[in-house]
Amino acid sequence: MMSAAQSQKTNSKLESLQCHFTWDLDTSRSLLLRLSENLKDIGTEEGNSWQGHIYNLRGFIEYKLGFTEEAQSVFNKATEAFCQMRNADEGPWLVVNYGNLAWLHHHLGDPAESEAYLTKVDALMKKYPSPSQDELHPEIYAEKAWTLMKFGADKKLLSADYFQRAIRMQPDMVEWHTSYVLGLENASKHSSTGLGADILEKMKMAKEQDPENLYLAVKYLVQCAKKGEIIEDEARELAIKVLINPVSSYSGMKAVLRVYRNYVSVDEAIDLAEDALKNIQMSVI
Repeated sequence: MMSAAQSQKTNSKLESLQCHFTWDLDTSRSLLLRLSENLKDIGTEEGNSWQGHIYNLRGFIEYKLGFTEEAQSVFNKATEAFCQMRNADEGPWLVVNYGNLAWLHHHLGDPAESEAYLTKVDALMKKYPSPSQDELHPEIYAEKAWTLMKFGADKKLLSADYFQRAIRMQPDMVEWHTSYVLGLENASKHSSTGLGADILEKMKMAKEQDPENLYLAVKYLVQCAKKGEIIEDEARELAIKVLINPVSSYSGMKAVLRVYRNYVSVDEAIDLAEDALKNIQMSVI
């Protein structure tokens, strides 16, 4: 059994971790239930560059909803996903995941396992220090930024700031650029005149760097349409590509349907929706 001093030391270590349990996230049940469904809708198909991050957030949500066994299973899936995506058994991208597991085992009353993960976090932090002194590692900034994007408008500016910090230190991560500009676009989606020229240019650059991201391509097309550009032909070309992809909230299908309805024609939007529905039906046969 831990002494009071040991327990206090462990609690201090846990509180100092960078992970979902320490990020002061909104844990209202209604929000968590909605997020849980949204994350499942995003999908974790192989090749999704945010697969590990999705599992990490899902694991945290499962725990907060009271499903501890499922939480542990999902956190373990996050570990596997990170290692698979980065083609390595360890790296700084596991710091948040191991922090989550340290907290989970602490809450489950397993101090030995919690301490083991705390030791793993410490080892990773020493082996992979941040390239910028007095700042978090860019991998941590990126995951924190991506996570905060899911928690409402009041977190958008902080999310953008964290993405900028991550990108400044590690500019070669295409998915960080993409998520950064999507966050900026989302924060401005209620604007009737579209985005400012600087953000639109950032979206264009991100689209060129990440040409396979159809969700980004559709979002960029919407902004071009708001600026008065004729986009019917581009919309039809994109729709063909999107139809081939798995239908999830990030495949671009919902967004391209809105483009059709608002900028092409309602009839063509209905036809496209029917084609998408046929694809879903075929995929489950």
